[in-house]
Amino acid sequence: MMIAIATGVGLQRKIKEKISGFNGHVQIARYEDNNSQITLNPVSTDQDFYPNFTSVEGIKSVQTYATKGGVIRTETDFEGIILKGVSQDYDWSFFDDYLMKGELIEISGEMSSDVLISKITADRLGFEVGDTFNTFFVKDDPGKAPNVRVFTVKGIYNSGFQEFDENYVIGDIKQIQRLNKWEKHQVGGFEVLLTNFDELQLKGRDIYENVAATLNAQTIGEKYPAIFEWLDLFDTNIYVILGIMILIAGINMITALLVLILERTQMIGILKALGNDNWSIRKIFLYNAAYLIAVGLFWGNLIGIAVLLLQKYFGVVKLNPETYYVNQAPVYLDFGYILLLNIGTMALCLLMLLIPSYIVSKISPVKAIKFD
Repeated sequence: MMIAIATGVGLQRKIKEKISGFNGHVQIARYEDNNSQITLNPVSTDQDFYPNFTSVEGIKSVQTYATKGGVIRTETDFEGIILKGVSQDYDWSFFDDYLMKGELIEISGEMSSDVLISKITADRLGFEVGDTFNTFFVKDDPGKAPNVRVFTVKGIYNSGFQEFDENYVIGDIKQIQRLNKWEKHQVGGFEVLLTNFDELQLKGRDIYENVAATLNAQTIGEKYPAIFEWLDLFDTNIYVILGIMILIAGINMITALLVLILERTQMIGILKALGNDNWSIRKIFLYNAAYLIAVGLFWGNLIGIAVLLLQKYFGVVKLNPETYYVNQAPVYLDFGYILLLNIGTMALCLLMLLIPSYIVSKISPVKAIKFD
């Protein structure tokens, strides 16, 4: 049960963390007719919520971004990408965790040609840190030649989320502003980072109500509904596993209790003959059963935590990133759910033992003393 919760919740949190790393928790941008990742219409940075969103509590930061589609062209190959431009207010903690080679790019007052590319893109095109490459961007007028920009690979990241890794190249937002002929105060949109991901839906509504009517505030849950619906199914799987395991544990304890009662039938008869009531005798067996459950919980916790720590630090169990968006089973360990799991298991098993312990009241003292 512990492994089911730790890996199920761990996978949910890891995937949500990766989605928010590429998109923030809530994106604020103009209403667009298309559903692509490309920002077409600029937004002014002169907003009441930027740079500090003071009208809504629980917001960590607000950062600007812009995206533009392009094609990387080499002598032997080409690759379609989305250039995501970021500015000096960008939170690099996510890419810092997944940076494999090189360094993070530095955004300053001057336009930078340094970019971060994914390991997938680097492997496909044979790029290494320090290499330069040409990227072509189509102009609004299809009759004109595309714009060409030369970028330098500053770093290579690998988040394990193939859907994003194979598309995104991270660079300076001033590159996109220049390509789109935007002013310095014009950006593609804003990414809002929350302090508590569990409040995503609630804060998403609050943010939507506190931005201009011409802007749309969309949570990542609304932007990627299929992924989040799939993640919600993990809760159902966890509940089913917990129910089955507790039922099996309860049946095993009922069997053990019945064996104990059968082995102590003469003792039950003697205790009744000495004047003990049924409930006091039933408590003896329930206390004994509770001891057996506690021993089982001790070893279960010891083995379960050892297995989870082994997976957490050594990644023994691998997963297919094309299916699960991670390359190994993530683990989430928290003392709170471990304690609740133990208390709940103990309580439910003891409740299930109340009915079979009722057999004690049906045992006749005379017949029990003669029982062999």
